Amino acid sequence: MEKLSLCLLVIISLSNAFAQTDMIGKAFVFPKESENSYVSLTARLTKPLTALTVCLRVYTDLNRDYSLFSYATKTQYNEILLFRGKTAVYSISVGGADVVFKPHQSSEPMHFCMTWESTSGITELWVDGKPMVRRSLKRGYSLGTQASIILGQEQDAFAGGFEKNQCLVGDIGDVNMWDYVLSPEEINTVYAGGTFSPNVLNWRALRYEMSGEVYVKPQLWP
Repeated sequence: MEKLSLCLLVIISLSNAFAQTDMIGKAFVFPKESENSYVSLTARLTKPLTALTVCLRVYTDLNRDYSLFSYATKTQYNEILLFRGKTAVYSISVGGADVVFKPHQSSEPMHFCMTWESTSGITELWVDGKPMVRRSLKRGYSLGTQASIILGQEQDAFAGGFEKNQCLVGDIGDVNMWDYVLSPEEINTVYAGGTFSPNVLNWRALRYEMSGEVYVKPQLWP
């Protein structure tokens, strides 16, 4: 009987850990600096990525470095990284290489979309529905699928290597990812609150696990 109860507990725990949750109207809240508070996301990937779009909203008053989206593999910790530097620049990393953008700054919640395609290397950053000048990055590269995807921390090791001075303090939500590049019209629709069936990470059916001091609360943006 005790073994049966233990097995049932394990099954329930696993089902909870991998359950899909509709996060519409909600946000992950990181209320203070920490090296052990983060959210791990489970992606639906079956083949290497040769294109991508990641969109999300962030609300923070930090003026230092912090990570917005960290996708690491065991061979490349900065396989995909969206990072805000201390000089108010934002960098996109693909396969360990990076390009830098300098968008406007705002005290309001900000919406970001980053895109990349292997065929041309063209990399885009959209901030609040406005595109930055395009860059080129890692043409011909493909992204690994065995990934650790983390919100709230930058990975300097696979699923670890976190540093307190690079953590996010604030709210993050509306996190979606596609295995193709959204068109400008589609990105503006996403910025306005629409969606196009995200097939890698879907905020309406999110698989995640929280660690440390992270909370799910109603979003503070419209």
